[in-house]
Amino acid sequence: MQRFVNKPDYIVEDMLQGFAKAYPYIEIIKENDHVVKNVNAPIADKVGLVSGGGSGHEPAFLGYVGKNMLDAVAVGEVFSSPPAQAFYDAFMAVDSGKGVACLFGNYAGDNMNVKMAIQMAEDEGVEVKCVIANDDISSAPKDQKEKRHGIAGGVFMWKVAGARAAQGASLDEVIHSAQKAVNNTRSICVGLAPCTIPAVGSPNFTIEEGKMEFGIGHHGEPGMHIEDLPTAEVIAEKMTTAIIEDLELANNDEVALIVSGLGATPVMELYVLYDGIEKVLSEKGVHVYRPYIGDYVTSLDMNGAALTIMKVDDELKELLDYPAESPGISK
Repeated sequence: MQRFVNKPDYIVEDMLQGFAKAYPYIEIIKENDHVVKNVNAPIADKVGLVSGGGSGHEPAFLGYVGKNMLDAVAVGEVFSSPPAQAFYDAFMAVDSGKGVACLFGNYAGDNMNVKMAIQMAEDEGVEVKCVIANDDISSAPKDQKEKRHGIAGGVFMWKVAGARAAQGASLDEVIHSAQKAVNNTRSICVGLAPCTIPAVGSPNFTIEEGKMEFGIGHHGEPGMHIEDLPTAEVIAEKMTTAIIEDLELANNDEVALIVSGLGATPVMELYVLYDGIEKVLSEKGVHVYRPYIGDYVTSLDMNGAALTIMKVDDELKELLDYPAESPGISK
């Protein structure tokens, strides 16, 4: 394994130190060295926004802390949920008295630890409500959407909720807008080559040369099927069609979308995919309001891509356009 690593077991701690030094508006809180927050939080008369999850998906999750975005993030070990204490410390670090919205992905460990942390916060008089991203269409059937995992759709949830909170909305209003983003968002991933967890030193699964795994999870969870690797145009058509059908997109709908690399994918190839994605959407009469192309939610050094599509209306477009600044996204 050839990586920029000091001690593999401490790569998260080393990453956090470098991250905090790189962005002066972000700090590691004194109470917990696995929680980062906006230096200005808590912000008076504003709902606090918190997320959290395992490391290895950078810029998610910590890269979305910033102005009019998340106020704090609980940081777990690689592909592991942060403990309840980290979520609790994040809640307490950003509460200004208007309550806290916890916006995270649908994974068993995160669900359990957030639930515990909410109870701890409520015991201290801090109100916390949550929205759970479940945009990964490959992780459960459509009629069991509540079981689906959250992947790159979290970016839209955080952007929308961050804008609503910055506008002075109440906790319930922020939760409503975040849930609206989730309800209108779907994602699908394609894997071309596996990733390597630093502390393990070898790939945690395999994809044969000349094959692709359609619907692979962000931690290497099995996808819908493995098939011969086709052209980028065919891959784009398969990914886009799967989301169009699940989201039930129709003629004249407008969407925002993310084409995210999974860690080892050249950005050049993401634009090749986007060209094919836009063609399929255009043929269906679906208009792209705003595309985001780059590394938004990754999976260590996995070679592959995630497509995330959110159906937008005037409210969601306004919130997407609201100014924001964070390492992972600006505008």
